Amino acid sequence: MDRDKLKDKIKAAFIMRCAGCTLGAPVEGYAVADMEKIAAQNGDAFPPDDYWTDVPDREAVRYGISPRKAYTRGGMHGVPVDDDTVYTLLNLLLLERYGAEYTVDDVGKLWLELLPYACTAEDEALKALKRGVEASRAAEGKVYVEWIGAAIRGDAFGYARAGRPEEACALCVHDARLTHRENGIYGEMFTSAAVAAAFTAQSPLDAARAAAEYIPDGCELKKQLDWAFSHVADLTDYKSARRLLDERFPGMNSVHTINNMCAVVFSLALGGKSASACIGNAVAIGLDNDCNAATAGSIAGAWCGMSGVEEKWYIPFAGSVLSYLKGYGEFDIDDVAERFTKLNG
Repeated sequence: MDRDKLKDKIKAAFIMRCAGCTLGAPVEGYAVADMEKIAAQNGDAFPPDDYWTDVPDREAVRYGISPRKAYTRGGMHGVPVDDDTVYTLLNLLLLERYGAEYTVDDVGKLWLELLPYACTAEDEALKALKRGVEASRAAEGKVYVEWIGAAIRGDAFGYARAGRPEEACALCVHDARLTHRENGIYGEMFTSAAVAAAFTAQSPLDAARAAAEYIPDGCELKKQLDWAFSHVADLTDYKSARRLLDERFPGMNSVHTINNMCAVVFSLALGGKSASACIGNAVAIGLDNDCNAATAGSIAGAWCGMSGVEEKWYIPFAGSVLSYLKGYGEFDIDDVAERFTKLNG
């Protein structure tokens, strides 16, 4: 793949990650029926095929920076802030500073320097680091170590190893080890490999299939991903996808790695070769839907390149993405794509 095509695909992947996250963030964790109601009140399509016209609590501020109205079609200027995009940028800085040989200690140092706050597993690890706990032990004995927080950090490693899923899978592990264990780590291996595979795959779903082969046989995530792939032919729409997930994983937390990675698979199956449909279905299926739409968007964008990304998703971004990293309040989207391109060598 020549350099210009590589950058084009990385830019599309990052834009569609931002788009999926921004589309899902105002309805993160909402019940499907509640999202359907909001869409009907707005006159918006559902599954969504554009940003929301309006959202509940539109003046409430997320992460101390972006009001919820900034995630809507008419209120957006730049990618509003979210951890799903911030961790991608943080891992760009990680790879630029420490290179492919980075260690879990390097991740810990960077978090202490740049990350002001975090949620669930990331919050527990950050607090442990501040208490002086070694980075390799920051996740020991914690309760969120198989939740989705590591999986949402994997895209950067896929961008940095485009078309090389095995390398991307290996590259992400020390990042995952800071906060997660077992299936939590395997989730980041899966997303890293899926994004990397998408650059040369036959379809977004094929990229996910390929990625599943790089996580350990016998682990629970691999078992459940195999189940998800075996049921893609049974899907008719987002409702059937959610019904299958609820039946398969009764009582599982809505931000667990396993059910959400299966939701990503279903989103890609329903979306086919349309990046827009992939993120729309990811949001409509629910669970941790901003994370899942971001991951699905990243995979689909890496597959299709900018020619497959509709302008409505990126024109409101005005070329920039907001961040809460210390000293890094805003990033230029084209510059981010250029920097990830350089990391490919």
